[in-house]
Amino acid sequence: MNLRPSFAIIGAGKVGSALALLLKERGFKPAGVFSRSQASARKLAGQLQTVVFQCPGDAARAADWVFITTTDREINPTAEKIARRGGCRPGQMVVHTSGALDSSILEPVRRQGAWAVSIHPLQSFASIESAKENLPGSCFALEGDEPAVKLAMELVRELQGQYFVIKAEDKPLYHAAAVVASNYLVSLIHLSTSIYQKLGLDERQALDALFPLIQGTLNNIARTGPGAALTGPVARGDGNTLKNHMKALKKMNWRAHQAYSHLGLYTVGVAVENGSITPNEGTTLSNIFLEVEQNDQKGNHCRLPAYETGRPAHSHVDRLRLSNSHVGRCFRYRRHSGGGLPR
Repeated sequence: MNLRPSFAIIGAGKVGSALALLLKERGFKPAGVFSRSQASARKLAGQLQTVVFQCPGDAARAADWVFITTTDREINPTAEKIARRGGCRPGQMVVHTSGALDSSILEPVRRQGAWAVSIHPLQSFASIESAKENLPGSCFALEGDEPAVKLAMELVRELQGQYFVIKAEDKPLYHAAAVVASNYLVSLIHLSTSIYQKLGLDERQALDALFPLIQGTLNNIARTGPGAALTGPVARGDGNTLKNHMKALKKMNWRAHQAYSHLGLYTVGVAVENGSITPNEGTTLSNIFLEVEQNDQKGNHCRLPAYETGRPAHSHVDRLRLSNSHVGRCFRYRRHSGGGLPR
């Protein structure tokens, strides 16, 4: 990329500020900043040595590349304001960085000839400083107009990152996977530390105790993949240990008990898929997590748990017959060539 495009930042939060600083370091020309917070806009503009605009349309008009790094709910209204102000033009790239929304949210600028693209970094950002540190080398999901996607690829390469391209209709699945990997990992660690706090440790002690295990597990996943990295009572088919866990958690906390049960059911599927347990063992372990009575287990029935629907628990109970062969089919995950998302 010999001729560096100019860029405008609309939304001077963590991602927008970090991205702007990184682009300036790499020789891109800041054209201006707009943000609802005048303080954050002035701060970022001072760091970039550029101007603060009073409306997003004026900021967009001044730039070749426009980054809308607002909250999700503000992206479309911002695009509307830019379009009404005549702030976009053919050949201009307009970017949003939402993981949940696709590029169609930028339709107002598309109607004026601009190229729309979603560039989402698979990364979490606690602060501007951590965002600036973590963005380079991250993986980015790209979706949008083909000319803009090509420009986005060049941008990612400038950040020493990697990328993959998805379709607009796959954005919910893509973002759900990211939420599981990041947000729900936080919830899992919160659950683990809360159990240790019941044993008398404070939160810091619990985290210090568990973190080497967490780090070791992540290292194993990186080396071997998630299936081969699975260890523990489900992978061993150790039903007695799982029963003891379920009893102890039920006494401690209903939410912890339910979380353990549902995660256990998913883990049974992983163990059947990787061959560490048989489908028959998978049926037995599933019945433990679903707390099926012993006489029901003889018929290979799994009782679906009652969920909070506002009705009595017994009114929401159904039965699902799981033969051994059926368990194998239920727990066989679809694989897609090239590691892509399901189409």
